[in-house]
Amino acid sequence: MSGHSKWSTIKRKKGKADAARGKMFTKLIKELTVAAREGGGDRDANARLRSAVQAAKAANMPAANIDKAIKKGTGELPGVSYDQVSYEGYGPGGVAVLVETLTDNKNRAVSDVRNIFARHGGNLGEVGCVGWMFERRGVIQVDRGKVDEDQLLEIALEAGASDMSSEEDYFEVVTPFEKFDAVRKALDGKNIPMNQAELTMIPQTTIKLEGRQAEQMLKLMEDLEDHDDVQQVYANFDIAIEIMEKMSA
Repeated sequence: MSGHSKWSTIKRKKGKADAARGKMFTKLIKELTVAAREGGGDRDANARLRSAVQAAKAANMPAANIDKAIKKGTGELPGVSYDQVSYEGYGPGGVAVLVETLTDNKNRAVSDVRNIFARHGGNLGEVGCVGWMFERRGVIQVDRGKVDEDQLLEIALEAGASDMSSEEDYFEVVTPFEKFDAVRKALDGKNIPMNQAELTMIPQTTIKLEGRQAEQMLKLMEDLEDHDDVQQVYANFDIAIEIMEKMSA
């Protein structure tokens, strides 16, 4: 499991601060709207929209809000038009950072992202400078107490998963991009509850950080993730779990 994935899991368990501030709903609504705009409002035919709806439900977003966001994307209701823009750069210690945004103002977004990088010892780079280091994969987490390990492994592999690991209190299933939906449907069909199921970017290599650089890197992640235009942040850092726990408190 990559460092940024562990960081995301720790933050989610710590209380969903973004949800309390309304930021999580804002990000989810943007994703619902763009997913519907790009692939249509039929959830069965639009895998991205289906994932966005499941994420929204997991965050306890009201069904009316979900439907409204989808209709804004399909044009049935008026709404803001968002552009998908990715930024690449380097964090402390040369860590590769990939930032995905949905924004209604690209000039504002790039300026803000550049300033956040600079404030925490990093720098924004050219398009393509680090993107090649990441591979898009599906990641599914299942609580250890909710399923037998051998059963989960068998179902996941038969559906097309590429790997499964055992963490302290959950199992993590990794899938190729094109097999993500099939694996998720297979687990759902066996009534196996998933506490997370998402498409993500997994780094091919990692950079170990300690001390001040580790703290700077996690502060960079927090500030990027906290920005309204930023949907996802991926990085190839390797930081001790104790430091991440402390920084997320």
